[in-house]
Amino acid sequence: MDTTTRSPRVIGHVDAAFSAAERAEMTALGLLDAEGRILEVGKRPPQVERQLVTSHDVLNEAYHYALPSSFSRGLKVTIRPGQRILWLSGTASIDDHGVTVCLGDFRAQLWRTYRNLTRLLESEGATWHDVVRTSCYLRDIERDYDDFNRVRTLFFKCLQVDPLPASTGIQARLCRSDLLIEIELFAVLGAAEAPR
Repeated sequence: MDTTTRSPRVIGHVDAAFSAAERAEMTALGLLDAEGRILEVGKRPPQVERQLVTSHDVLNEAYHYALPSSFSRGLKVTIRPGQRILWLSGTASIDDHGVTVCLGDFRAQLWRTYRNLTRLLESEGATWHDVVRTSCYLRDIERDYDDFNRVRTLFFKCLQVDPLPASTGIQARLCRSDLLIEIELFAVLGAAEAPR
């Protein structure tokens, strides 16, 4: 096994469009360094192989659009005995006391949502490379979808997620009036480790 580690690659820099709350969430995810450089943190193979579902005679992939989007048309996964499926409920920009954070800042709320989902995945030994499907609920899809798509694209680029999860964006009334985004996902994981 290769135990060498490589330094994260710089793929950009934050600018004035990034709020302080957004920068703090990106830093907490390890995607932003102290100099404001956006980092590509490395690719990890998924625990379970997946394949793209495509039909290029009628559709191209969303990341090839004129305005690229970060999702795959579909993924095919063959579940084998012992493998696990992880479903995560709609998760949003809340702290460890259940308090909404990053009030009124859509992009920062999205980064915090990614942070919360990342930590939930990590608690099961998973990463975003194991995610096969997301459902993304936006309070105001007309106002926020472009920012949502830009942040999601940057997030997946930083993590080098490939193939991208299948995904749907939906306008919805969320459980709290101060939440602007909520994401649910499911991931396919390898066999569970035997108890020690």
